[in-house]
Order: sequence, then structure tokens, then C-alpha cells
Amino acid sequence: MASATVEEVQLLKTLRWWDGFIIALCNPGFLLGSLGYTLGLFGVTGSMILWGASAAIGMLQAWIYSEPATMFGNRSGGIALYAHEGWRKYTTLVGPLSAFGYWIGWSVVLSIFGKVIGDLATSQWWPHSTLSIAFAGNTLTLSSFIAIGCIIFVWAFNIFGMRPAVWFTYACAALLMVPLALFVIAPYITGDWHSSNIHATFTGPWSGIKLALVYMFILAWSAYGTEACATFAPEYRTIDDTHKALRSAATFMLLICVLLPLGLGGVTGAVPAATAEGQFYTQAMSTLVGHGAAAFFTLCIIASLLLSMTSSTSDAGRALYGISRAGMTIKQFGTLNRFHVPARAMSMDLFVNICLVLFIKSNLAILYLSNIGYVMAHVFALSGFLLLRRDRPNWPRPIKVGPAWVPIAATLAVLNAAFLVIGALAPHLNGYGTWTDFWIGVGVLLGSLLLFVFRRVVQDGEKVHLREEVPDMPTEAERAELFGAEPVAVA
Repeated sequence: MASATVEEVQLLKTLRWWDGFIIALCNPGFLLGSLGYTLGLFGVTGSMILWGASAAIGMLQAWIYSEPATMFGNRSGGIALYAHEGWRKYTTLVGPLSAFGYWIGWSVVLSIFGKVIGDLATSQWWPHSTLSIAFAGNTLTLSSFIAIGCIIFVWAFNIFGMRPAVWFTYACAALLMVPLALFVIAPYITGDWHSSNIHATFTGPWSGIKLALVYMFILAWSAYGTEACATFAPEYRTIDDTHKALRSAATFMLLICVLLPLGLGGVTGAVPAATAEGQFYTQAMSTLVGHGAAAFFTLCIIASLLLSMTSSTSDAGRALYGISRAGMTIKQFGTLNRFHVPARAMSMDLFVNICLVLFIKSNLAILYLSNIGYVMAHVFALSGFLLLRRDRPNWPRPIKVGPAWVPIAATLAVLNAAFLVIGALAPHLNGYGTWTDFWIGVGVLLGSLLLFVFRRVVQDGEKVHLREEVPDMPTEAERAELFGAEPVAVA
């Protein structure tokens, strides 16, 4: 079994629960990045149903993850770590599969929102740009180069430490409140909200149910994301900060996922596919506040998307760092720079996302291929929670959810597995994904197993163990590191 040596450079305990809440405000940005697709396909009421249901699942999962987040509160990795710890008694392959699935789900935020920012900026300020460069079967426009510039900016900002990034997220979060208020409240005040725009449209196979399930698979990436608070568990000052960040962020996300489609959709109605990647916001803002003020609100939306990109690169980088420290991928990702952040892992995000902008045409195609691993990670993490309850009943749990959460976790694991199977095997039904995108998503997961084997055989000089013995209790050193104060159970 691989063991990791303790470095002098460690993650710093600088975050309070409200810092985690602010970091998780990337999730309303995820909603802004994907809402246009559902408004066009399902209408306003249909969008409210799908987004609300997905966010409700995400909130329940956040409650569940608060328990393993404090069981392993000294280690990065988030839900991929919980999947690994729950499953490694039975198979060690779940760890790297979950880790890279979770990582790619967060990593691709950079390319998706970089492209949305590019679309917004071009639509607002350079609508007549004719820049067009053919590249490897793709067409690069001004929007593409703005996206690449945003990715590089966010990467450079993050590698200089968590505290500067947190202050940047506070500034962006304040600006995020402006478009949220505009889309949630202003339509009813200005008189631009029309009940005639409120309707639901469910068509296609199984009377529209199959397409809805495909989109539940796609929306998981956006609506579940408050679990990112758990990835920062080693950096919270207290144990209580962990569960407060998770639960407050998940509750807020549920409210926004219901109220924002209703408010904005009452103005826009169904959204044409040609503007679904973000351009329709420009028209909506011009309707609500006029063309002149729309430029300011565009800046606010761009700031909120930069917040999402900042939080995502922080989370994805820590996921790679954590799985490397756990021996599940190459050692190079398991180091911190002098600013106490995983710069190498973040640089991997930089490279991957620039490639996605250059080679993948559609945001929804990127979402589709990344969600294959991301939803799989949730299936393994929820089942891992159940296995930890059964196999390590005596392990200290500073936050222990009640017994009713065990069947809830089992139900959510089955639901996510259904979303995964139906969604991943219907790439053409959403109108954007292809079988090529499917195999790219699967290829990322297969690559994770190759890196796992390389780590164990070449770097650690060991055989690949398909199962590992797990301890019933933490060591004294781990206990001291985890539970300096007497743990208190929180239902």
C-alpha cells in the first residue's frame, strides 16, 4: 500500500464557513452558463422543475457529505476521497476512477465559462467582429481567444495562494448579486415579466421523460456543485465550518435554481438554440434596464463567471493534489508551491481547458463528456458513505447524520446511476454531444487507471493491489491532527 511522506509545505487553515459559502457561489454561475439550453427545450416551468429537482438532490448530497468530510478532515480530495476510502477494501480501482471523474467535472468549468464570457463580451461590445480562423475542424473566433485569455488569468491568479483568491471571490460574489437580483426580482417590478411566457414542454421518447432524464444527467454538473465546500475541509479553521459551508451553500443554490428560471424566463420565454450559450442574456438585460445599463450588468455576469472559474480551478487542483497524496495518481500532482497551493495540478487544468477551447465546438458537448466521470464519482461517493457506515462503525464522526440518511443515500446513488446510464448512452438526444465526446469522457477515466498503475508500479515500486486492508480507527497521530478538540455529533 502506498504511503505519502509529510511535506513541510502544508495547506493552511485560513477559511471560515462563510469563505466556503462564497467559494460555492460559483454554482449560480453554473446555472447562468447552462440555463439557456433548458429554457429552449423545456420552457420556463419545465426548467424550474428540472433545475429545482437537481438542486434538491445536490442539497441532500451536501448534507450526507458533511459526515465523511469531517471523518477525513485533514485530507484533500473531496467526494473522490470518500469514494476511495469506502471502496478500497473491495477494489482500489474506484479511487482513481472517481478522482479523475470528479476532477474533469470541475476542471472543464474553465473552458465552458471562458467561452460564455467570450460570447457575452462579443455580443455586447463587438457584435460585428469577423475574426474567424479554421483550426483542427473547429472555428476559432474572437470569443475563443477571450476564453483562452480568461483561463490564463484565472490560473495565474490562483497559483499565488488561497487567501488572495478568496478576496477576489468576495469581490466577484458581490457583483454576482447584481444580475441575480436583476433576473429574480426586477422582472416583476419593471413589468417585463409575462405569464404567457410560462409553460412547460416535454417532448421526445417516453413522452419526453427520456430527454428530461438526459438533462438531469447534464444538469448534475451545475446543480450538485456545492459539494466543493467539502474539498476545502483541511483548510477550514474548525469542524463546524465544514458542515455550515456545505449546508448553507446547498440551500441557497436550491432557492436560486427555482427562482431565477421563473424570473428570467418570464422575460425571455423559450430561448433560441443559437443564443443559448449566453448571448440571450444581452437581450434580456437590454429589455429590463436598457442598452446603456446592459453593459454594466454584462460586466457583473462576467465577474460572476470569473468567480465560478476561480472556485473551479481551486477545487479541481485540490482534487488532483488529494488523490496524488492518497497514492491514486502520479506523485507530481501531490506537491504544493511556496504559496501553499497545488500549482502543478492547476497547471494541468490550464493545459486541458485550452485544448478544449481549441478542439471542442460546443459548451454542452464539453459538459456531456465531463459529466460521465462526474456523475460516476457521486455514485461511488454515496455508495462509499454506505460502506463506511457498515465497515467502519467506530471511526470518529464529529458530524454524524441521522439513520434516516442511510436509505436516502442509497436512493440517491440509484438515481444518479440511472441518470448516468441513460444520459451517457444518449449523446445525440441532447442535440450537442456525439459518440466522439462519449469516448473522450471514457478515455479520461481509462487514462486514470493507467496513471494509477504507473504510480504504484513505477513510482512506488509496488505491485498493483486490487484490494487494500483498511483500519477500523485512525492512528493516534491522525486523531490528534483531526480531532484536537472533543468531537461533537451534529445530526
